[in-house]
Amino acid sequence: MALLIALITCFVIILATSQPCQTPDDFVAATSSGHIMIGGLFAIHEKLLSSEDFPRPPGIQKCVGFEISVFLQTLAMIHSIEMINNSTLLSGVKLGYEIYDTCTEVTVAIAAALKFLSKFNGCREITEFKCNYSSYTPRVKAVIGAGYSEISMAVSRILNLQLMPQVSYESTAEILSDKIRFPSFLRTVPSDFYQTKAMAHLIQKSGWNWIGIITTDDDYGRQALNTFVVQTVANNVCIAFKEVLPAFISDDTIEIRINQTLEKIIAEAHLLEVLKNVTFTDGGNSFHFDAHGDMNTGYDVVFWKEVNGHMTITKVAQYDLKNDVFITTDQETKNELQNLKQIRSKCSKECSPGQMKKTTRSQHICCYECVNCPENHYSNQTDMDHCLLCNNKTHWAPVKSTTCFEKEVEYLNWNDFLAILLLALSLLGIMFVLAIGIIFTRNLNTPVVKSSGGLMVCYVILLCHFLNFTSTGFFIGEPQDFTCKTRQTLFGVSFTLCISCILTKSLKILLAFSFDPNLQNFLRGLYKPIPIIFTCTGVQVVICTLWLIFAAPAVEEDVSLPRVIILECEEGSVLAFGTMLGYIAILAFICFIFAFKGRKLPENYNEAKFITFGMLIYFIAWITFIPVYATTFGKHLPAVEIIVILISNYGILCCTFFPKCYVILCKQDTNTKSAFLKTIYTYSSHSADSLAMSHVSLDSTHSSNTMTRPSSGGKPAARQKSRDLQTQALEHTFKENATSASKTWSRKRNLSI
Repeated sequence: MALLIALITCFVIILATSQPCQTPDDFVAATSSGHIMIGGLFAIHEKLLSSEDFPRPPGIQKCVGFEISVFLQTLAMIHSIEMINNSTLLSGVKLGYEIYDTCTEVTVAIAAALKFLSKFNGCREITEFKCNYSSYTPRVKAVIGAGYSEISMAVSRILNLQLMPQVSYESTAEILSDKIRFPSFLRTVPSDFYQTKAMAHLIQKSGWNWIGIITTDDDYGRQALNTFVVQTVANNVCIAFKEVLPAFISDDTIEIRINQTLEKIIAEAHLLEVLKNVTFTDGGNSFHFDAHGDMNTGYDVVFWKEVNGHMTITKVAQYDLKNDVFITTDQETKNELQNLKQIRSKCSKECSPGQMKKTTRSQHICCYECVNCPENHYSNQTDMDHCLLCNNKTHWAPVKSTTCFEKEVEYLNWNDFLAILLLALSLLGIMFVLAIGIIFTRNLNTPVVKSSGGLMVCYVILLCHFLNFTSTGFFIGEPQDFTCKTRQTLFGVSFTLCISCILTKSLKILLAFSFDPNLQNFLRGLYKPIPIIFTCTGVQVVICTLWLIFAAPAVEEDVSLPRVIILECEEGSVLAFGTMLGYIAILAFICFIFAFKGRKLPENYNEAKFITFGMLIYFIAWITFIPVYATTFGKHLPAVEIIVILISNYGILCCTFFPKCYVILCKQDTNTKSAFLKTIYTYSSHSADSLAMSHVSLDSTHSSNTMTRPSSGGKPAARQKSRDLQTQALEHTFKENATSASKTWSRKRNLSI
């Protein structure tokens, strides 16, 4: 069996070698001998004649459908070679050509490529296959063609075996620029990458985003389609439909081919590297191959126009692929190119600035609705996919805004009506303080001033009120680090000093008019005015100092509001702020307790009652302040604390000094030593009588509890005896209490006056 196979193989080889080299007449389009042969591949016929026989015998079928335009290209190649041969360009060297008709069929083109690879001076029907073609000399040195990219790809893969240069005049598929897969391929037309890029640029320039695509069903059409889709999507252009037509159709109403003719044939084209470095000029334009084997020729932009029922083609611009621009020759063609914008090719109406696109249920992103940008968002271009967010810390934007606006910086300004009103009240309080100081200075030796603790204590209290009214000015105006630190410290220390002085006065009043010996001894040991004032105020100074060291108040920008920035003082530590206010409240409560116990003093000397009212006003004001301050925000937040400071300051000032000023100015007859002594004497006598009656009541109760019940027969005598005993006890008790009251009055008068 093996021997039979070997005999059959040898017979086939002998028969094949004995056959003469024959080429079908309709396969070879044109041929001419020469020292250097150049191959040509042209689709002179449209297609192969279909065979009804099945299976058909192997071989090259006949071609049908003559293409006059391609035939003219073939003649152009022959004419160019003849011109070179008739010139002195290649002295002593004749160029030959061997041109084949591919019939727009890949199989026929491959058959022609195999003939190109046949050995020089050998039969065209035999192609030798070797592992190394370094010493192999093919009969054809270079190939011109083919026209279709699909055919050029197939032929180039075969010619790559010997790195035979292949120069195409129409193949524009982008994949042919890949020098790894097609190292010997060159072309005189740009890549489809630039063609699709130019088309996408023209569509974007015309303002279209809703288009359809028609392409051919071959490698050229499919690759161009993929590249074009990527570039249009990058430009936010949607594909309404894709229509794929059969490849290699010649109907001029469907497909218009733009053919470029080979300008010159360089005789030494058998060297691939020489071809890559060739540069030639034509009509003032320079042409050369780039690193991908493509030529920088650009494209012509043409319009199809129907004139009198006939379709005409008009060139309106040229696309410069290097600079990515369209070049027009005159104003008329420029206007025609710009008129493309008047053609509406959009799925949806464009969104104006201040709006954004909202995609509908359609599968295309070009079909959308226009919605207004929400607050704090903006769009400054048409057809924006989304609105841009403003910097909420510094900017804001209304609904449907095209830009962001800077937030206004707000604070309690000096020209604000509320600030002016509060400043007026503070100035009025300062005027009251000055007026009271003048009145007390001019009436220094009167009992009212002396009973207030003396001029020095009054001056200290008035100074504290002055500082409290002054501290309100630090709450108004643009906040600074200095004002933020000063306002709370100044108020806290001055108000504490004021309460400390009033506390010593309350303690003194309670000590002067207390008739309980035990309470007197306790108060006398506790009453140390200067140490009390310095100790109470010193504690507040320590609290404020620690506050300023570890968590000092500072300026802060509140950006939570949509359109404004609130410039305010951040207290630094809520705990320290609360400790400062809480300490003042504790002192005020102690002062209130002492003053409340001395509320029933003589009417002309009833300062404790007014201190009690002042402390009540303070408590009401600051208890109300806590929830109001916690729920208030904005530039008027400092005004809340100013109001509370003014209320508490006015309350204590009025209750402490206004009654005394009233007595000094309006009741001068009561502002004498004798009038005060009379009032205190009446109060002391009343207090002594009350104390005596209290003791008599206690003794009577005790006597009645120790008496024995008499017999029924001696009732009148026993009752009379009991009455006599009670009368004697009452007289004795009254005398003792009167003496005690007289001594107490003498001592209290020395303490009070």
